[in-house]
Amino acid sequence: MADPIKFGTDGWRGVIARDFTFQNCRRVAQAIADYVKEEKIKTKKGPMTGPMVIGYDRRFQSDAFAREIAKVLEANQMEPVLMAEALPTPAVSFMTKKLGGLGVMVTASHNPPSYNGVKIKLDGRAALENVTKGVESWVDRTAPTRAVEVKVKSFRDQYVAYLKGRSDLTKVKKIKKPIIVDAMHGAGWGLMADIVPLKSLVEIRGKHDPLFGGVHPEPIEQYLGALSEAVKKNKAAVGLALDGDADRFGLVDENGKYLTPCQVFPMICLYLIEKKKLTGKIVQSVSLGYLAERIAKEKNLPFEQLPVGFKFVAEKLAAGEAVIAGEESGGYAWANKAGIAERDGVLTALLFLEMMAATGKTPSQLWKEVETRYGASHYKRIDYRIHKAVADKALWTTKLVKKLPKKILGTAIKELIQIDGLKIVLEDGHWLLMRPSGTEPLMRVYAESDKPERTQGLLDLAKKWVAPNLNS
Repeated sequence: MADPIKFGTDGWRGVIARDFTFQNCRRVAQAIADYVKEEKIKTKKGPMTGPMVIGYDRRFQSDAFAREIAKVLEANQMEPVLMAEALPTPAVSFMTKKLGGLGVMVTASHNPPSYNGVKIKLDGRAALENVTKGVESWVDRTAPTRAVEVKVKSFRDQYVAYLKGRSDLTKVKKIKKPIIVDAMHGAGWGLMADIVPLKSLVEIRGKHDPLFGGVHPEPIEQYLGALSEAVKKNKAAVGLALDGDADRFGLVDENGKYLTPCQVFPMICLYLIEKKKLTGKIVQSVSLGYLAERIAKEKNLPFEQLPVGFKFVAEKLAAGEAVIAGEESGGYAWANKAGIAERDGVLTALLFLEMMAATGKTPSQLWKEVETRYGASHYKRIDYRIHKAVADKALWTTKLVKKLPKKILGTAIKELIQIDGLKIVLEDGHWLLMRPSGTEPLMRVYAESDKPERTQGLLDLAKKWVAPNLNS
């Protein structure tokens, strides 16, 4: 029996040579072709008319997998265009908006090196669930066919021009200290140097390495030791990190200290609102922190929390219902004339350089301003293995709610949010989120408070609640 093809929060992923194989890629490509032909897929401007853009990152054989997908689509008269070089996922999203077609990106984003995957893009952002479920429904209805040759084209210059057009870098030359960019061996390598041609810009971990230097290509503290050391060694102004497909962003300040997304997102919000004069709703994933909400309240702006997954906040941005969007895993986006509702690590890195140049402040000073005005943030996430996957999230949440005490760590519960797992918000604003995976035996636990020991206390409490025999 053939392996099932299931699209999750952000695409279909699997272990290379076990789940993610050439044959399974052909099955997915044929399903995409059948779905597009039979369902008459539409963009915001009407029926899809443009070519399909097929991109890939720098993972093991991503280019070969992408070419195989393109061959199947070519045999189905889908007019695929294979990218000539590895580029970030946002480059594929941008081209779908510009050309009016659908995009397929071969990447497993920030996952371990043994994984690869496929993301589907439409209208400048991740395809919504109706599209991915539609593709799933067409898997194996038709046997894949393959063309011999496919059209190949470079889109790098167009993507770089788009990034330059969305960035105000006129004052960046004022930053005299080195700027360190960590590509984490991913698809973002070399782009910052093209856009910010400064001698002081230093790029690290750029060598093509399918093993990503022995770490996961995820821009979070535990994998950014090399960036932190490079910042301190070069006495740099800032450290900017990109994940494997460069749609996520991580920040290290001038002291080599990692700043969490719960700190980075409010910094972005405050700058875009006060300096760029953006006004409108702020949306974020339920797993992100409380500071953006406090900023929204002070500025009298609407605010909304949504399920985890950037596609949910992106949809609000694309519909014009929000102007700033963020997620806990380092994805950020804001309203723009190009109409791309997509997270972009390179673009966010450029925004931070703009912020530093325009304000004359270091990253730690920018954070100190937010902290002074809106409060401290100590955020932490831990993933626990559990004995079996949670089949019914709603039932699991209902049972957990019944077990909750009236107070947690001496503070009364203010609100329970059940849009994606269970988020417990206390009267002081501190919170705890427990999100079971629906596909694997994994419990994701998040917490944020104004003190590290209190955050750890919330996490320890969650571990006792979700399962007495939980192993870390």
